[in-house]
Amino acid sequence: MLETALPSPCYLIDQAKLKSNLMLLDDLRNRSGCRILFAQKAFSSFPFYSMISRYLDGVSSCSTYEAQLSRLFFHGENHVFQTAYLPEEVDQLAEICDHMIFNSPSQLLRYADTARAHGCSVGIRVNPEYLSQQLDEFDPCAPHSRLGTTLAQFPMKQRRLINGLHVHALYEQNSDALAYLVDAVIEKFGALLPDMEWINLGGGHHITREGYQIEKLEETAAMLQRKYGLRVYLEPGEAIVWEAGFFVTTVVDIIENGMKIAILDSSAVCHAPDITELRYRPPLIGADKPSVLPYTYRLGGRSCLPEDVFGDYSFDHELEIGERLVFKDMAINTLTKAKMYTGMPMPAVAMRELDGNCKILRTFGFSDYKNRF
Repeated sequence: MLETALPSPCYLIDQAKLKSNLMLLDDLRNRSGCRILFAQKAFSSFPFYSMISRYLDGVSSCSTYEAQLSRLFFHGENHVFQTAYLPEEVDQLAEICDHMIFNSPSQLLRYADTARAHGCSVGIRVNPEYLSQQLDEFDPCAPHSRLGTTLAQFPMKQRRLINGLHVHALYEQNSDALAYLVDAVIEKFGALLPDMEWINLGGGHHITREGYQIEKLEETAAMLQRKYGLRVYLEPGEAIVWEAGFFVTTVVDIIENGMKIAILDSSAVCHAPDITELRYRPPLIGADKPSVLPYTYRLGGRSCLPEDVFGDYSFDHELEIGERLVFKDMAINTLTKAKMYTGMPMPAVAMRELDGNCKILRTFGFSDYKNRF
């Protein structure tokens, strides 16, 4: 059984679901002519890079470490974007990357010649000032955003340095949002597009989720290719590992304070920070929303932080100490964001192989905590 055959807590990555997502994306790029990059920030687990690289065109990196990791373990293009590059890392990145994307005109002017000297295609991230999120703090195009260059700040006199535009403004959205975003880009930066070689439409496309309207995405990409002669890049992260991860955890105590509270052997803050940072509510096998089933519990992490709560869930039975719980869709932003704050041990990492067998990839101990410094 999935719940009992693994250490607890443990991240489990399902190769079969990962492959299914990759095959869908491979089919999309073959039909549409888009180039699809793997956004490592969602899932920078290199044991899976060999499989992922067989289906995609390359990776997008957000740091020198990510770019180095992809250079070692991924076959394909290596694109890098950073909010600000450090002087000491520019030469190294230009050597190992195919595309360097700058966040501001000042960084473009400072480092574009170095990138071009190493054969990099140079891009700049633009901010079309298109609001797609409900909360400003999560929207990269919100007022006063530090991400991307607005039309008012665009370096028109230096446009000869720029080969392509990069825009990222979506999060877990359908292709209608992509179409609106592209309309906003054309409205603001359309005069520049005929001079560009490529456009990168970033991530946030939930392409592998049931109900995603792929045809609309294909229409949007085809328009950019036909009208402007652009090479179109997409860089999904979540879509690649969508529903491919599980998180196994165990009830270690049950207390009561106005409601029943089950304390788990893991931590939402440390092991699934999107729950507390982005208000994500992961599906839980055998459970439902509060009060739907007879027994409702708050599931709490075992750190000392008040906000360390996985959420409220209802069950068809009373929970017991020692019972295993399995959260679904827990590959995204878990391994990449997990931390040992307050000395919280890291979960093990396991893979369910295509034949159904589970293999432990990594366990962690005190030395991993001690050797952080």
